Amino acid sequence: MCDKWDRRFMEMAKLVSTWASCYQTDRKIGAVIVKDKRVMTTGYNGAPAGIKTCVERGECLRKKLGIPSGTRHEMCYAVHAEQNAIIQAAKLGVSIEGATLYCTHQPCILCAKMIVNSGIVRVVYGVGYPDPFALDIFKEASVIVECYGEEESK
Repeated sequence: MCDKWDRRFMEMAKLVSTWASCYQTDRKIGAVIVKDKRVMTTGYNGAPAGIKTCVERGECLRKKLGIPSGTRHEMCYAVHAEQNAIIQAAKLGVSIEGATLYCTHQPCILCAKMIVNSGIVRVVYGVGYPDPFALDIFKEASVIVECYGEEESK
């Protein structure tokens, strides 16, 4: 059940998504990891440190190669928002065991596996994604997954 805190952290995830360096405007993703109503880390999709972003390159590699959404995740310069938030926690030595991840989009299967292994127990997302296997992984791992729809943001 989403509440005022969920609304606040989803708004923060949307703000963080504006920092994304993805060339495609509809693929700007933001993530916020929260524990005990405190922000632990944030992440957005973008190239690894020291690597040119798609914006700097002036094109999306996936679009150039005609790769459909939800496939061949490895053929992209960007690290996913959820991955970046988890990596940031590891770099800073911040425990995210028992945390909630707020994300503008439903995590893909690669992120779902990382989320499970990092100890995150709840995921709240805004926009769906065509990856039912990710939802299966969350269900089997007993990770609570909630869609924060537009009706809840009012």
